[in-house]
Amino acid sequence: MLQSQLFTETTKEAPRDEKSLNAKLLIRAGFVHKEMAGVYSYLPLGLLVLRKIQDIIREEMEKIGGQEILMSVFQPKDLWLKTDRWSKGIGKDMFKCKLNGSEVGLGPTHEEIVTRILKSYLSSYRDLPKSVFQIQTKFRKELRAKSGLLRGREFDMKDLYSFHSSEEDFEKYYKIVIKSYHKVLGRCGLRAILTEASGKGFTSSTPHEFQVIAPAGEDTIFYCLGGDFSQNKEVAKVKAGDKCPICQKTLIEEKSIEVGNIFPLGIKYSEALGAYFTDKDGKKKPITMGCYGLGPSRIMGAAVEIHHDSKGIIWPGEIAPFQVHLIQLQENPEIKKKSREIYDTLLKTGIEVLYDDRDGKSPGEKFADADLIGIPWRIVVSERTLEKDSVELKRRDKEEIKLVKTKELQTFFKS
Repeated sequence: MLQSQLFTETTKEAPRDEKSLNAKLLIRAGFVHKEMAGVYSYLPLGLLVLRKIQDIIREEMEKIGGQEILMSVFQPKDLWLKTDRWSKGIGKDMFKCKLNGSEVGLGPTHEEIVTRILKSYLSSYRDLPKSVFQIQTKFRKELRAKSGLLRGREFDMKDLYSFHSSEEDFEKYYKIVIKSYHKVLGRCGLRAILTEASGKGFTSSTPHEFQVIAPAGEDTIFYCLGGDFSQNKEVAKVKAGDKCPICQKTLIEEKSIEVGNIFPLGIKYSEALGAYFTDKDGKKKPITMGCYGLGPSRIMGAAVEIHHDSKGIIWPGEIAPFQVHLIQLQENPEIKKKSREIYDTLLKTGIEVLYDDRDGKSPGEKFADADLIGIPWRIVVSERTLEKDSVELKRRDKEEIKLVKTKELQTFFKS
């Protein structure tokens, strides 16, 4: 992409009412636009990042048997009355409105809807297990919408639902999802800690969250550096300084960001909504269920909270909007011609490039914008580098700058 044609520009300051670091940097760099508290529009750069996160999630969910669907955002009141959630728990945070005289909600989650859909197709033990997922916009009456993309009133969510003939089969799949989530988050540049958590109106069983250590986190966890124990402070029966009940190491207290969660739903929703199957002996039984959430938009915000410096964002490679930020420093024809040749060559190689071809910008302004936007690699073409038939190459997260021969760029990025 030519930066001169980019829909947005960087700004020196974020909105004064914005408190969170992730929102400040994303707004200043032109990734998102704030509409109101907890509500953001995704601009071209931001949508590139969001879609890369979604694609990683989609790829990993399909690897564990998830089939993608897309459910309606409208939630019929009668379904939520059957599960006793219309006015309780998460139902209290649902946006509700009138539609042709009937009350409907805008989906904060989709257990009711997916259970009603799947019960039309799952009736025998031979039909199980099954799992489906969607990536969709959710809505919640969030009272504390002050953390940028980490806590929104409108937000992006991947929700996976699994259906099983037994608790044992569910538990096997639950462990598979845990491994898959760690892989997803690792690819997005996040190291997550599996943490015991509260059911939050979804289930009475013990669910788990995936927490990322960060000063900006709204959660507090007590965890073991050995990686075998972690509890959210909301449900903790331990405190900092206690011994880990598994390995006896000292527990640490840290602020953290919840980027995903998984819930054993049991038969709560299948019994309430009549989702039964017939087992091998011809007996009718309720389907055992699980649900598993990941927030692509929250992952995006968490990545910024973790990966940044005083100059701006430092995107992890797999979710960066582009792989290379190509900068031409002078505006003479020779520099422009060589920069364009490099741009076209890298594109043909399959490298994603943002080419700063803007006239009227000083080198300092171009470097500052590159640091703020945070693309992993920076290539600089200047009169000095062309004298040596080279370019300057620098990683965003490193200080070292090295000269690389222009003809070697393709080989360098392929490797």
